[in-house]
Amino acid sequence: MKELEVSLSKKIDEFKQLCKPESVVICDGSKGEYDGFIRELVGNGIAKPLKRKGCYYFRSDPKDVARVESCTFICSKKEEDAGPTNNWSEPMAMKTRLMALFEGCMKGRTMYVIPYLMGPESSPMSKVGIEITDSLYVCVNMYIMTRMGKAAMDRIDRGEKPVIGLHSVGMPLSEGIKDVAWPCNDEKVIAHFPETREIFSFGSGYGGNALLGKKCFALRIASSMAKDEGWLAEHMLIIGVTNPEGKKKYFAAAFPSACGKTNLALLKSQMPGWKVECVGDDIAWMKFGDDGRLYAINPENGFFGVAPGTSYDTNPYAMETIKEDALFTNVALNGDDVWWEGMSKDVPDNLINWKGERHDKFSKEKASHPNARFTAKASNCPNIDPNMEAAEGVPIEGIIFGGRRASLAPLVMEAKDWTMGTIYGASLCSEKTAAAEGKAGEMRQDPFAMIPFCGYNMADYVAHWLSMEKTGRKMPKVFTVNWFRKNKADEFIWPGFSENMRVLSWMFDSIDGKVEKLETPFGSLPVAINTKGLNIDEKSLKEVLTIDQKDYKSESKRLIDYFTMTYGDSLPDEVLTRLSKNN
Repeated sequence: MKELEVSLSKKIDEFKQLCKPESVVICDGSKGEYDGFIRELVGNGIAKPLKRKGCYYFRSDPKDVARVESCTFICSKKEEDAGPTNNWSEPMAMKTRLMALFEGCMKGRTMYVIPYLMGPESSPMSKVGIEITDSLYVCVNMYIMTRMGKAAMDRIDRGEKPVIGLHSVGMPLSEGIKDVAWPCNDEKVIAHFPETREIFSFGSGYGGNALLGKKCFALRIASSMAKDEGWLAEHMLIIGVTNPEGKKKYFAAAFPSACGKTNLALLKSQMPGWKVECVGDDIAWMKFGDDGRLYAINPENGFFGVAPGTSYDTNPYAMETIKEDALFTNVALNGDDVWWEGMSKDVPDNLINWKGERHDKFSKEKASHPNARFTAKASNCPNIDPNMEAAEGVPIEGIIFGGRRASLAPLVMEAKDWTMGTIYGASLCSEKTAAAEGKAGEMRQDPFAMIPFCGYNMADYVAHWLSMEKTGRKMPKVFTVNWFRKNKADEFIWPGFSENMRVLSWMFDSIDGKVEKLETPFGSLPVAINTKGLNIDEKSLKEVLTIDQKDYKSESKRLIDYFTMTYGDSLPDEVLTRLSKNN
């Protein structure tokens, strides 16, 4: 214990000498500390109090609004370990670059040392981290998103080695330099060192670039840890579904960012007797227990959700969650409240847009940024699952993969076995969204919704998934869904949102063998689905529940070409063999 404390103290001193902050604060994660940080942010004009109790508004620099995937690196010793879908840098070369960037980067600022725990306090599946940052915005968001302070320090005191991350906005306050509300740097680098479990992030103060417990630790570093230790770190929500008889099943589901994860996690059922409860909306750590079942925990403690499109019509639980004690970033200001596209049918008068300018309600320009966010404690959520803090996690019986596909993919399809389910994940394809760099609407291959977040070679990641199936294990059923199928008029066929409960109920009953299915070479399709009270005609329903086998054979060929071109011969043989049979 003493050795670890000395080691950690030495590391902090090294970073202090490198970054040269004016002062150092060791965060304790208390409510009093959080309130003090908020008062300082308000006093400096960085945060604006809202009329919602305990809620505050932040506006970023327009150049710092999303994850910067082009500047995100996996610094493994061997380039092949990073794989073709990651940006790779040789570790020593990257360390040299980083040391130059971080030299003196915190002059005139305070260095905050944030001990935090990812996962329930009593869970052996949880992991501890330390983030060192010069951003108070990061501090208050980490307070909401993680178990910050004592819970982490207790584990460090017991000998657990933390994942250490160093973050800076990259704007030192040298003499004559005036601070700004959202400091950042034009040069941005987010570097991960999987072998040494380190994270360095420079130049951005936004979201997953700066909240290092989120994508950096919980996915990129954790996925590498999971491969080495035999578990899964996934970009997945976790929900509990209860049927009218009171029977409950847990599902984990992977969707690319801004493709409906939070809406599904916080779904309010309109089907009599059915209920959905949320364990987590974004990340799942999963491990097989001694009983052969797969158990999952949510390593996070809050929601960092996309605001635009969220309303009482689309996601009432989310709206209730953010009524109090929430932070808002890059939404529009409506007097002393917030507003975003989709919150209401009519655009309010006299809005101030996310750039701080008066908004012309008749223009095509959006008042809020498409990737505008809310940060809120999971405990605020009306449908939070009572087992969210369970030390052993929750037993997963179904895994769901889904993306935005205007054509081809049906509303729901069930894999025949674990290998086909893994192929569903490896084949995931979706339209790009505003959460990442790139042109919205373009299609991209996004295996397991992990392309931006996998900490090692994606071909090895697929092999790791296949290796999960072992004798004696009760493998979850695997499904693929697509809420976004369109008709010839370019209209969504399926109403989505709360009506997705109908699909969840079909999957629930399918696991129990209570539904009739249409078998195809690509998976099992519903013969029927509960549409009682739903305004959808028979022709449209048939369109979303069926597949064109000719098109799917072409898709199998396309996937073979994609996998071969991208991964060469490093992809497991089972994937190409199974796809070839369907071609």
